[in-house]
Amino acid sequence: MPFPMDAKAILKDHIAKIVSLTDEQFDYVFSHFKQQSYKKGQAIISEGDKVDCEYFVLEGCLKSFYINDEVKMFILQFAMPTWWASDYNALYNGGRATISVDCITDSQVLCLNSADREKLCNEIHPVEHFFRWRTNKGYVAAQKRLLSFMNNDARHRYEELMALYPALYNIVPKQLIAAYLGVSRETLSRLYNS
Repeated sequence: MPFPMDAKAILKDHIAKIVSLTDEQFDYVFSHFKQQSYKKGQAIISEGDKVDCEYFVLEGCLKSFYINDEVKMFILQFAMPTWWASDYNALYNGGRATISVDCITDSQVLCLNSADREKLCNEIHPVEHFFRWRTNKGYVAAQKRLLSFMNNDARHRYEELMALYPALYNIVPKQLIAAYLGVSRETLSRLYNS
């Protein structure tokens, strides 16, 4: 899968929704990203890996997941175009990955390593603001999802997911949506068909 010709424009538009950078500043920021291509099913991060990058999705769809001792998969996140993914605990704390990230579809990403992110944040204040905004947004989303798990039944969680991200149902296999919702594939089928 060739890289999108407009990889630079995709990232620039994404950042510009939050902060303003001059063309020179953005070119400098972009020079720190590495373009990478992955095939469907290919691992980007595996449990136990040293994690030093986060990934900005240009094309495709990723999933972040955990497999417990009973070999049950729990999906933490789907990452579609203009979303970010990594094992953030390992990335920020210098530990080994406790979750895995792989590709649901062939995917194109931009990779930014931790040292370069910190360097950019120190050198360009709007970049630091952008990453702080992004982190805060991630915390809010995680809190909303956790509260939904505590307060809502499977049907409500399914309807909420489909209302927020209707494209997921055409991209993500149903067993992965079930794992994200914390239900069986059969329960998801009942929810979808009722």
